[in-house]
Amino acid sequence: MTGPHPGPELPTDKHLLPALTDPAEQAAYIRARHQGADLTQSAGVVLLYQSSLAQQAARRDGTRPLEGWVSADLHRTRDNVVLCSGFGRGAPAAGLIIEQLISLGAPAIITIGTAATLIEDLHPGDLVICHDARRGEGLSHHYLAPAPYVAPDPDLTTHLATETAVPGVTVRRGRAWTTDALYRESAAEVRQYTTEGVVIVDMEAAGVLAVARHRQVPAAAAFAVADSLARRAPRSDAPQTHDGLDVLLDAAVRALASRRERPSGPVAKLGDTV
Repeated sequence: MTGPHPGPELPTDKHLLPALTDPAEQAAYIRARHQGADLTQSAGVVLLYQSSLAQQAARRDGTRPLEGWVSADLHRTRDNVVLCSGFGRGAPAAGLIIEQLISLGAPAIITIGTAATLIEDLHPGDLVICHDARRGEGLSHHYLAPAPYVAPDPDLTTHLATETAVPGVTVRRGRAWTTDALYRESAAEVRQYTTEGVVIVDMEAAGVLAVARHRQVPAAAAFAVADSLARRAPRSDAPQTHDGLDVLLDAAVRALASRRERPSGPVAKLGDTV
C-alpha cells in the first residue's frame, strides 16, 4: 500500500513567482483607520530588538508614538527618524514588519541588534558594521535568487560606519551569518564560516537586507557583540553591550537624518556577494 503522492517540489526560482498578497493592501487598510499613516516624509526607520532602547530614547530625547500603524511599537524622533521595536526577533518577524513599514513609505531601514562573535578578538560591546550576511535563514530565499550572501546598501553602510566612529569604541566591518535556529548553531558551521571571513552570528540581518533589496529600499545592519561562540561561556548582561547598542542607535539616527538632507539618488543595485 502506498501513501499519498507528495506532489511536485517547489521551484528553485521561488523569488520570481508572483505573490498572491501585496503589502499595499495592508497599507490601505491601515490608512483607512489611521489618518496620516505615512512614512514617506520620514528620514527612515531603525529596527530595535531591545525595547528598552526605544524606551530610553523616549525618556532622553522625547519621541512621539505612532500607534496602530504596524504590528509593532513606532516612535518618531525629533529628527524625523522612526524607531520600531516590540515586534519580536528572528528574520521572519523582522521581514514582516519591514514589509509593512515599506508599504507605508519608509525610505530607508537600519537594523541594529546584538550578535555572538565567532572570533577571539571581538568582545562584549564591540561593534560590527555588516559588510554582508550569509543567508542561513529561510526568509531571504523567498525574495532573492540563490546565493550565499546578501549585501547592504553601500552608501548607507558607509554613512552608518562614519557616524559610529566614536572614541574608545571598537568598530569594524565584517561578515555576518544569519540563522533562525539559535539553539542549532554548530561547531562545524563556525569553522566553515570563519574561513569565509564571517565574524559574528545574528538572527535577522540577511532577512532584512533581502526584503529591502527586493523592495528596492536601501538598508544597512550593525551589531553590538553580546556573547561568543569562539569561547563558550554562560551569557552575562555585560554593560558594555548596552553601551554599544546605545552608540549604534545614536549613529543610526544621525545617519538617517543626515541622509535625508543629502541629494537623493537611485537605490544602489548590488549583486549578491560570493
